[in-house]
Amino acid sequence: MKKICLILIVLFSLAQYQGWSQETGNTRIPVIGEKAPSFVASTTNGTISFPADFGKSWKILLSHPQDFTPVCSSELLELAYLQDDFRKMNVKVLVVSTDSLKTHYDWIKAMEQLSYKGRSPVKVNFPLAADNKYQISKEYGMIHLGSKSTKDVRACFIIDPDNVVQVILYYPMNVGRNINEIKRTVLALQTTAAEKVYTPANWQSGNDVMVSVPPVADYQKNGELPAGYYKVAWFMLFKKPETASVMSR
Repeated sequence: MKKICLILIVLFSLAQYQGWSQETGNTRIPVIGEKAPSFVASTTNGTISFPADFGKSWKILLSHPQDFTPVCSSELLELAYLQDDFRKMNVKVLVVSTDSLKTHYDWIKAMEQLSYKGRSPVKVNFPLAADNKYQISKEYGMIHLGSKSTKDVRACFIIDPDNVVQVILYYPMNVGRNINEIKRTVLALQTTAAEKVYTPANWQSGNDVMVSVPPVADYQKNGELPAGYYKVAWFMLFKKPETASVMSR
């Protein structure tokens, strides 16, 4: 009898879980190495199919819980000031917010009139997607099971040209994201992908990169490093980058 009761409890719990899952949609955050979930959304630049419409570019998906919030507004302004840099890096940006498209237009209009940090007003050229039905937030696991709050819609996904998730960053509502760090991370990803290397802590574009141990067959044979390589320790080998990024030329 106890076993039957236990089975019934488990079945009831599973049924509840399935019901909640159907109600809230996907609640699982895509992990690094997986394909980015696709969706179609109305944006301030027209209807966009993501990530397909962004082609073989690098992609940044930056989400926000609400328009006109002070922290999010500062982030979008910093993103707008760097949008030409991202374009040169072959990076396309899509901002997601859980407000309506009309509110997005009003938000952009207000931000484009601001002289933030003493800089001239800047146009917001990247699209803002309307996610007022939480389709995108659920697809990317940002609204969790049983939650009605949008406070967790504060993520940044960096996606490579093959539409594979490479970086996931989450921030609370009271801490602004560092847009320069997002840019630096994309540059590091591009460098490591192109040269099959690693970047050390605090790496900046143009700095030396790290290589696996040993880097070449010669080092295995006689313990000598080839020209251009140097070591800090036997487990930390460096070299100059082979190519300069677009931001360090």
